[in-house]
Amino acid sequence: MRKLYGALATARYNAGMKKMMLKSGREKSLLRRHPWIFSGAVQSVDDGTTSGDVIRVQTVDGGFLAYAAFSAKSQIIARVLSFDERDTVDEAFYRQRIRTAIARRAHLNVETDAMRLFHAESDGVPGLIADRYGDVIVLQLLTAGIDPHRALLAKLFMEESGANTIFERSDADVRELEGLHARNGLIAGQPLPVETVITENAMKIAVDIAHGHKTGFYLDQRDSRALTKSLAHNADVLNCFCYTGTMSVAALTGGARSVLSIDSSAPSLQMAAHNLQINNQDASRVEWLDADVFLALRKLRDQAKSFDLIILDPPKFAPTAQHAEKAARAYKDINLLGLKLLRPGGHLMTFSCSGGISAELFQKIVAGAALDAHVDAQIVQRLGPGADHPVALHFPEGDYLKGLLLRR
Repeated sequence: MRKLYGALATARYNAGMKKMMLKSGREKSLLRRHPWIFSGAVQSVDDGTTSGDVIRVQTVDGGFLAYAAFSAKSQIIARVLSFDERDTVDEAFYRQRIRTAIARRAHLNVETDAMRLFHAESDGVPGLIADRYGDVIVLQLLTAGIDPHRALLAKLFMEESGANTIFERSDADVRELEGLHARNGLIAGQPLPVETVITENAMKIAVDIAHGHKTGFYLDQRDSRALTKSLAHNADVLNCFCYTGTMSVAALTGGARSVLSIDSSAPSLQMAAHNLQINNQDASRVEWLDADVFLALRKLRDQAKSFDLIILDPPKFAPTAQHAEKAARAYKDINLLGLKLLRPGGHLMTFSCSGGISAELFQKIVAGAALDAHVDAQIVQRLGPGADHPVALHFPEGDYLKGLLLRR
């Protein structure tokens, strides 16, 4: 009887649902549980299907493949919400996805009041990012398929997390590819506090939620900040693309002898100086340099400067694979210069957050830089985000942050 009831419920759910049929043979990626459907794989879509609709994706002979969120103007025309035909994608569905994601992170052994609560495809809702900063949750809605559900998602996150404020930072460039405008502001709850200060491994960090990078901060570099602290004792440190200086503060906390921090954003450097102050660190051991990092590295090379620990954490050079060639030149340039500035026995922490650069390609780029710099180096550790940024096994694109700890 239960099976019969379930079959009838599924039939009723499917009855009024828009359908997308894939071309013959184009269902292979879905059978491997990859969540993206590109427009070129589609044979037909029901008339009247609009962005945000949950659609039934099927084979040419009508076989069920997935339920997906439709994005009318995107090359990725649909993103899978469920591969289970028995599911009903409604409020209870989203609530369970959110509840499960939060519960998984409740057991992480991290000393912080800030973390990623929901990581898009890897937590089962493509396009949805949720980061927690104390009592504030920041949502990013990055696809046309999930954008219409912002009010519901805000309600669910407030109920499931106990947060006081739900703020939106749907202002990433990728929204343009979905035909969406940028949106930034309060969705629900209390207004943002005058200042948001989080704690992380005994370090205080001021976060500009309304205007800072991403959702206000680089939560994905928590583990690397801890690593910086452990490597910095009695070291001369060079921190490039330092943003708000948290790697620099971590280095000083770890006992660095000196820290030179470079960024081309004066407001970011002002925030960095503030982060130094609220952590009661010695300002005489750090220099903040407002400059183009590429030019600054060349100047340091020409001055025959050298460092024990160098951090290269640049912004995204290649958002897509189409930008990979140009980005590869930029990555090689900074790593070549960084390796030339690195003292024998020193460590280089180098990163790429570009989706268009794979981990394998990034290692090849850095290896090429070492060759041209006439430097021998070892990979001591591969670096990446913490456990609050999981990557679904069948979605390698979610593994966006690649890092290497090298020793000369």
